Amino acid sequence: MTPRLVHYGPVTCLNVTGMGEPGGTEHLSAIHALSTVASAMDVRTGPLEGRWWVEDASGSPLDVPRDQWRWHLLMSLPDVPAPGAVDEARERSRPSGAPVDRVQVVTFTEGECVELLHVGPYSEEKSSLELMDAFMAEHGLIPYGLHHEIYLTPFTAATPETLLRQPVTPVPRRAV
Repeated sequence: MTPRLVHYGPVTCLNVTGMGEPGGTEHLSAIHALSTVASAMDVRTGPLEGRWWVEDASGSPLDVPRDQWRWHLLMSLPDVPAPGAVDEARERSRPSGAPVDRVQVVTFTEGECVELLHVGPYSEEKSSLELMDAFMAEHGLIPYGLHHEIYLTPFTAATPETLLRQPVTPVPRRAV
C-alpha cells in the first residue's frame, strides 16, 4: 500500500482513555464499555479506533513496554448526541457490569494526516509505519498529534486490516 495525504475535520466520538497493552484486561474492559454504551444509545457507530501515545519520548514508541502504552479508544458517532443521551445510555447499561462511567463524548480535529492501510498482523505494523515516515520525510512533514488506528476488522481476524493515520504539519523552515 502507498501512504496518502488526507484532511479530516471535526469528529465526535464515544471515548475511553486508559493505559495498557492491546488485548490486555484494561484495553478489553474499555472496548466492552464503549460497545455497551453505544448499543444502549441505539446509534450506528463507526469501527473501533485507537489514538496511541507513550510518555517516554526518548526513543521509538515501539520500544516502550506495551503495558506503558496510553490510548484513547473511540467509536465515532453520526451526530453530536442530544444533551443527556450518553448519561441515559450509561444508566441503561449499568446492569451489564461494564465500566460505563468511563465512557465520555469527545470531539477532535486531526486536520492534515498521512494515512496508510495496513493489512496483516499488528506485530508487522512497523514496516507500514516506516513507509509513512518515509512519505512524511519526502513531503517535508513531521508528526503533529497522536498516532491513530482504525480497526476495520475484529481483533481476532486472521488477517487484520488497520487504517493507520498520523496527523502532520510541515517541517518548520529555518531562518536564513
